Amino acid sequence: MGNKIKKLLNPLRRKGRMSVFLLALFGMICWGIAPIFAKVGLKNMNPSVGLVFRTLFAASVVTCWAVANGTFSQMKGIPVYTLLLIAIESLLATLVGDLAYFAAIKRGDVSLVTIIMSSSPFVTLLFACIFLGEKITLVRFIGAAFVITGIILII
Repeated sequence: MGNKIKKLLNPLRRKGRMSVFLLALFGMICWGIAPIFAKVGLKNMNPSVGLVFRTLFAASVVTCWAVANGTFSQMKGIPVYTLLLIAIESLLATLVGDLAYFAAIKRGDVSLVTIIMSSSPFVTLLFACIFLGEKITLVRFIGAAFVITGIILII
């Protein structure tokens, strides 16, 4: 059994992929737990107000963290183009995407909403191929097909 697990994890050990995998796994767990708190918290709150509070709270924590570890001073050296790209990402993900997410979980079943929202990697896969020239491997294509099939089955 131990050798089978080692063999399964072998591709992750190449090029530091294990740390990437563990970070992604940790993020997945956080994203999996967070909607439960949001659903309960939004019970008596407008989704827009919830989004404003969540964004301000997160920005405050991140700002304090950046000041404490000395990375806040690096902001002045960031090129305007890079800041523009991050601003567009924040508008799409944090403003528009999260507002739609908050409104959806307030009105619907959090388990269904999060499954639909979690299909965003499929959109990322397509846009990464179109705009970044990333290759869609057979394994990624099959994985994306499973995601879409799963959403169709759930809806």
